[in-house]
Amino acid sequence: MFDRGALEVEDLLKIVLLLVIAILVLEIVGEFISILASIGPVIAVVIVVLIIAYFLDYL
Repeated sequence: MFDRGALEVEDLLKIVLLLVIAILVLEIVGEFISILASIGPVIAVVIVVLIIAYFLDYL
């Protein structure tokens, strides 16, 4: 038969710790992606300026 209290407190704490670590990792990855998304328009402007400078023989 199955014992209802067979799972120990240490095992539950390990599961909770893993879930908290997973949440933190997802938050960090989300911040990194949002930083990259905010830099995207700046990179596009730099590329446009470089292409225009190439066509005007400044490069």
